[in-house]
Amino acid sequence: MSTKDIILELRTKRGLSQDELAEKIYVTRQAVSRWENGETVPNTESLKLLSKFFDVSINTLLGSPQQLICQCCGMPLKDSDISKEKDGIFNEEYCKWCYSEGEYTYDNMDDLINFCAEHMANEKFSSEQVREYMKEMLPKLNYWKKYAEIGGEEQFDAFKNQLMDELNALQIEGMPKVESLNALIGSYVNLEYKLPNGKTVKFLDDHATYLGCQLECEFGGERCFGIVANMDFLLVCTYEENGENPELVLYKKR
Repeated sequence: MSTKDIILELRTKRGLSQDELAEKIYVTRQAVSRWENGETVPNTESLKLLSKFFDVSINTLLGSPQQLICQCCGMPLKDSDISKEKDGIFNEEYCKWCYSEGEYTYDNMDDLINFCAEHMANEKFSSEQVREYMKEMLPKLNYWKKYAEIGGEEQFDAFKNQLMDELNALQIEGMPKVESLNALIGSYVNLEYKLPNGKTVKFLDDHATYLGCQLECEFGGERCFGIVANMDFLLVCTYEENGENPELVLYKKR
């Protein structure tokens, strides 16, 4: 099916008029009409809103031009299996078991392989066959390529420990000791900071993967510390619940 037919089918299944759908996703009725007539295709923002409203992936809205697979475990992705960000938008890179609301489940390949070997083995494939298949396949996926970039899992653990040492050496007042770092996607932690000149700026790439964590302030109160780091920089900020009113504490090149 084409995009125009998919939107028409989704709308009619919900029992909505073109006017009602337009109101739900903040466009005009004429825009919906043009989509359903095939005159135009929704832009990126409209596709995101349609995806969230109808609870289908953008890939589905576009007629499923790609065979999506989870870039962490390799599982083929159906709409019901695709992960979502905290705001409900689909993240079509991962399954909902490997990534959820801005956080990755696995940062150790052996943990994922052990889980799959235990749960995927059957009368056709032994756990050892599953293990060998996963060892061959996982390094080819985008999520795990970061390990190859810095020399493998052992070096990655050493890198995380080095980052934690550097963060703790900053001795930022009120910030507890950093004892763990988790893999986080950029769009989840890419806050917008206000500069002295009144302008606002983002420092991160929505599509990149970073290491980070959230820490409660030692002085109490409603603000938390947010830590984000990679091979190039350390970033420390504070914010209120749900990332509201962020303030940049430190941005340091490594």
